[in-house]
Amino acid sequence: MEYFHKDINGQPIQLPVGKVVCVGRNYVDHVKELNNEVPDTPLLFMKPSTSLCDVNAGVTLPADTLGSCHNELEIAILIKSPLKNASQSDCQSAIWGVGLALDLTLRDLQSKLKSKGLPWERAKSFDGACPVSGFTEIHNVADLQALSFSLEVNQQLKQQGDTSLMMWGVYSLLSQISEVFTLLPGDIVLTGTPKGVGPLFANDELCLRLDKHFSINSKVQGEK
Repeated sequence: MEYFHKDINGQPIQLPVGKVVCVGRNYVDHVKELNNEVPDTPLLFMKPSTSLCDVNAGVTLPADTLGSCHNELEIAILIKSPLKNASQSDCQSAIWGVGLALDLTLRDLQSKLKSKGLPWERAKSFDGACPVSGFTEIHNVADLQALSFSLEVNQQLKQQGDTSLMMWGVYSLLSQISEVFTLLPGDIVLTGTPKGVGPLFANDELCLRLDKHFSINSKVQGEK
């Protein structure tokens, strides 16, 4: 099924589908969880538009891969206007809305690639690697730095985060990203994941929740 941006009511958003810019290691608890070094600047990587899919339609694990596919729940920011070398105040007016996304990660493959000093794309950028929710418009969000979100797997809380705990806040991230990659209308920025990542399995039941805004029930469909 072809992906397109939607609001939380399922209505199409009139923006093109673009790239996904991801931020790694933005929550200290997750950095410690994976025994990584705390970065001095935001760690950036990208997923292509072909990684995007609607989380409401289910999560599909890639077939013929060795090792586990981990959940990484993140706040997703949908961009509505171009950002290049932007100030933080410029970034505030360039956001269409806020949603949730899973940065699916083939963890064993990622670890193997990292050990050899190689890029992560094979582990993070495959088709369907970014299931994303609908977006709530930015004017409905009182404070981007006071958003609580969580992931339950089979009715058990696995991840719980709050944007107040980010090492770099949303506007700071967008500003710094825009110094490296021009952000275009329809691009999505994933802002990092809190601790609690772990393997997903076929038939797992998922509940993604952005407190005070929406919750979504989904299911892991198995391999494709």
